Formats: sequence, C-alpha cells, structure tokens
Amino acid sequence: MMPEIENLHSFIANCVRLVDAKLDEIVPTAETEPTNLHKAIRHSLFAGGKRFRPAFVFAVGKTLDVPNEKLLNVAAAIEMIHTYSLIHDDLPAMDDDDLRRGRETCHVKFGEATAILAGDALETFAFQVIAEDENLSPEIRVRLISEIARGAGTPSGMVAGQQVDLESEGKEIRIEDLENIHRGKTGAMIEVSARTAAIIAEINEDQLSAVTKYASSLGLLFQITDDLLDVTQTTEVLGKTAGKDEISKKATYPAYYGIDGTKELAAKVHTETVLYLQAIDRPTDLLNEVADFILNRRK
Repeated sequence: MMPEIENLHSFIANCVRLVDAKLDEIVPTAETEPTNLHKAIRHSLFAGGKRFRPAFVFAVGKTLDVPNEKLLNVAAAIEMIHTYSLIHDDLPAMDDDDLRRGRETCHVKFGEATAILAGDALETFAFQVIAEDENLSPEIRVRLISEIARGAGTPSGMVAGQQVDLESEGKEIRIEDLENIHRGKTGAMIEVSARTAAIIAEINEDQLSAVTKYASSLGLLFQITDDLLDVTQTTEVLGKTAGKDEISKKATYPAYYGIDGTKELAAKVHTETVLYLQAIDRPTDLLNEVADFILNRRK
C-alpha cells in the first residue's frame, strides 16, 4: 500500500507546483494598485493550503486522458473560488476565526472591508480566467462557467450550504439535513472539480453521471473526515482553530454520532465511494487512491 500512497503524494505535490505557478502568474502582484487589496489576496491564496480541489481536477483529468494544459486554468479558478470562500467563511459575521492555513485570517491582518473585497475579487477573477482560456473551445468555456457558478452558488451549492449551516447552529437537526448542508457547503465544489475535468474530456452522459456520483460521495467523505479532524487534531496540525465547530455549536457528524460512530460512517461512505468507480469505463487506480487518502488524512 505504501508505494501507491507515495505516488499519490508525489502526484498531488506536482499539482500544487503547477497550480501555484499559474496563480502566481495570473494574480496581480502585491505591488499592483490597490496594493492593500492585492496583498490581502496573496496572503490568503499563497498560505500553503492543501490544494485538494485543483489536484482533484488533475486526478480526474488524468483518468480521462486530458492533457494538463487543458486543465490548468480551471484548476486555478477553482482554487480561487475555494480561497474566496475561506476568506468570507472566517469573517466575524460568519465563523469569526482568526487562523487559517497556519496564519492570520485575511480580515485579522487587513481588516474586514478589504477581506470582503479580496474574496469578491477572487470569485470574479476565477470566471475571467476560464472565459479567456484559449486552450478550450468557447462552448466548453461557457459550460464550465455555468458548472462552477452552480456549484459555488444557490440553491444547492456552496453558498446555500453555508447559509443553512449558519441557521443550524445550536439546533438539533435531522441527519438528512446535516448531509444536505455538507453536500452543498463542502461537497458541491468537490463535485464541480471532477465534473469540470470530465466536461473538458467531453465524455458521454453516462460516464459523466458515474464521475459525478463518485465525486459527490467523495465530497461527503471529505466533510465527515473534516469533522473528525476538528475534534481529534490540534490547532498546530490543522492550521486553523481546532474544536471551533463545538464552540460554535455547529451541526457535525461527531456531534450526531460520536467519534467512533463517525469513524464507522466514514468507512461506510468510503466503501460506497469506491464502488461508484466501477461504472467509470477507465482505469481508476488514481481515483481509488484519492478516496483512500481522504479516508486516512490527518489534516
């Protein structure tokens, strides 16, 4: 098992290098006016995040034989969307956190107004990057923009999930409602990461459906393990405030099932996730390893 995990770590590390280089190329420098805004953007964007979502774009793309140059801009755009969501998620009006990716959150270092604008800029710039991607046909670009907007927005995307998450704080909710929160808040953009690569590959609808089911289940697994890490790891390991979900009285899987029950649920969802790969008519070793990686991650 260890050689495969090493290969996956090397694959992810290479994806991080590609995406970071592209982001550094396309995002305005810290010296570009207005400098405070661009310093804030770069502070959050280059804080050493896991880059899982763009790496997942590349993993699905590799499985479907898509060359990296066709995936790079959409991978960078998805990381911009993700970083914008973290900036806004940390704001006092939302989760009110002062640590993200091991450093001060954007609003703590640059002020709330600049943090809001930094998030706004990253979100809009993401769509510009895709619209201007000459490696893709105009038809594919339009489809990708629609796909990302759906996953990032409402009624079933990231923003909608965040809203319901906020409204559920301190309340007892059904397990079905908890799953719906996380399928939107976390799972939607993970699903989008897979679907955008599949759209670029121009696979048929049956294959796209298979990729979507796998990615949707993987997104749920990601959130379950994220909830576990919040109660089992330290702030130093996570790079964000540990135990914050409990402090904020958020609806989480450990709060509902307990730690042992949540671990059992994670194992069950992992099994389901891997089973969906059987319907993808390609070698799926890499995507299988991704599911293993999410189940066993430590931060």
